[in-house]
Amino acid sequence: MDFLQEKGNRQYLTFLLGLLIASLGGFLFFSYLELSTLREMLISHESTMVSVLLEEGVPKETIALACSKDLITERGRAFLLQIGRSKETSLWLMPEVQSYVCTVSFPLLLCVSGLGALLLWGTLRQMRQRERLYQDAQEFVEHFVEGDFSGQLLWNHPGTLYRLFSSIDQLAKALQTRCEAERQAKEFLKDTISDISHQLKTPLAALWMYTEIITKESDNPDTVQLFIEKSMQSLIRMEELVQSLLKMMRLDAKAITFEKQLCSVVTLVKRAEEPLKIRAAAEKKQFLLEGKAEECVFCDPIWTSEAIGNLLKNALEHTDAGENIHIFWESSLTMFRIFIKDNGCGIAAEDFYHIFKRFYRSLSSTERTGVGLGLPLAKAIVEGQGGILSVESEVGHGSVFCISLPL
Repeated sequence: MDFLQEKGNRQYLTFLLGLLIASLGGFLFFSYLELSTLREMLISHESTMVSVLLEEGVPKETIALACSKDLITERGRAFLLQIGRSKETSLWLMPEVQSYVCTVSFPLLLCVSGLGALLLWGTLRQMRQRERLYQDAQEFVEHFVEGDFSGQLLWNHPGTLYRLFSSIDQLAKALQTRCEAERQAKEFLKDTISDISHQLKTPLAALWMYTEIITKESDNPDTVQLFIEKSMQSLIRMEELVQSLLKMMRLDAKAITFEKQLCSVVTLVKRAEEPLKIRAAAEKKQFLLEGKAEECVFCDPIWTSEAIGNLLKNALEHTDAGENIHIFWESSLTMFRIFIKDNGCGIAAEDFYHIFKRFYRSLSSTERTGVGLGLPLAKAIVEGQGGILSVESEVGHGSVFCISLPL
């Protein structure tokens, strides 16, 4: 019985049981008292009647016969009526009844009244305790409806009512989590819009300036060609920025389902480096692949190539002309690791714990291209597939980024 698990119900039932036992004991006591009083009244009445009859000279045999016989005649009833004894006689005119009321009925009435008052007190006390619990629950619900989740219902007790309170408390925590998620989503949207606006200001201003120069120098083909190329670069930068932001927002919203399959590592790396070969050749840099060509990894090929490409692009930006970027891989019992190593400037200590933040740009990277979205995007892609993106770096000796994906 679930209701017996609740402490308040057990206390109230114990109280009722005790009251029932007390009532039964009182009933037995007053029943005994009533019978004893009735016996004394009968004996007293018979004693009085026998004494009067003896004093009047009635033979003892006749008196004994009257006491032992159960005989009622019309003459007897008529005689009793003549002396004022009948069913219509007032009870309070009968001394025996007065004695019985004083001896039995009045104490019995007091006892029943006391037990009733005790029952009423216990019931009202139980109802008051329940009402207090309901009021606490109502206040708690009103508070979390208003957005205040600081309170907590008393639910760590057995019983159906407390299980209900526990469910309400869990509902409040779920609502709090959802409200916090919505607040963070709003903050993220606000920050994203602010970041987009800030990042687009520079290329837009440059485009505006280039357009004015082209308009003024329309008779100078070399100048026009130069600033058309610069305009194209600004447009490319804007497109990369918008595309990266869209990908980040899709990842944050968990709107992307990674379609994992067994992929050749060489194919992944070559797909990632293909868009960067022209730039690498122009900057006299080279990608070097080291590892077993037959190795495979379980991942989403498109998104994993995107992550590797962002790490390669980061390596290009921080590697001097004529240097090489090494890409190698290895597998263990539980993880498959892909490394991208460069011998560039490395990561300063003050930047090490911020490089995966969006739009973060090191003070030492102000002269380099990029908007600070490549590394955060790569990290989101890797972690979205249950992997880990880590980095080791030494200032002046380059960096090694490691993509660890579960087998």
